[in-house]
Amino acid sequence: MFTGIITAVSQIIRIEDLAPPSKAQFEAAHLHGKRLTIETPDGYLEDVQLGDSIALNGACMTVVFLQGRVFGVDISKESLTKTAGLDQTGPVNTEKALRASDRLGGHIVSGHVDDVADVISFTQIGESWDLRVQIPMGFAKFLAYKGSVVINGVSLTVNKVSDNAGGCEISINIIPHTLEHTTLGRLQKGSKVNLEIDTVARYVERMLAFEKK
Repeated sequence: MFTGIITAVSQIIRIEDLAPPSKAQFEAAHLHGKRLTIETPDGYLEDVQLGDSIALNGACMTVVFLQGRVFGVDISKESLTKTAGLDQTGPVNTEKALRASDRLGGHIVSGHVDDVADVISFTQIGESWDLRVQIPMGFAKFLAYKGSVVINGVSLTVNKVSDNAGGCEISINIIPHTLEHTTLGRLQKGSKVNLEIDTVARYVERMLAFEKK
């Protein structure tokens, strides 16, 4: 469980195939998952153990090795095809799993990416930035004005919802602090982002659907 409050911007420094080294398996490496090696800021991993959960761009991953400032995760082919930003080296939003004693600064986040969405525009307005994202049809019903959404692991507030033929377009105000402490500042028109809808909204939809039966 997570909160959507990013605790560090880390770096994916190496990506390796998980395929066995035989010739046949090597030729079919595109069918296999990857091992990601991530470098973190000093001291970030001091309270982390093997088997702990860390979210990368909003996707919950299990720590499979630790060495100093570096940790590794194994990500399946299935997860790679349904997430964005985990198949290449570079900066990544990281958040360690929530502890029972922690403050819930964002909202309840599972770390399970629902879908990949498209950035329509990312423009500066005054001191802040307006991020607009196209939400796929299957998840448009879960987005509401002043509701919560997770984009690349960051808990954000929806400022506007506009329904359209493809689902809906949401507008989000990004303040300078968020830009400074996450990777969202690297987004641009056409960027792919990981989307997780509000868990509460998901349960409300299920309850309402059940009552109609």
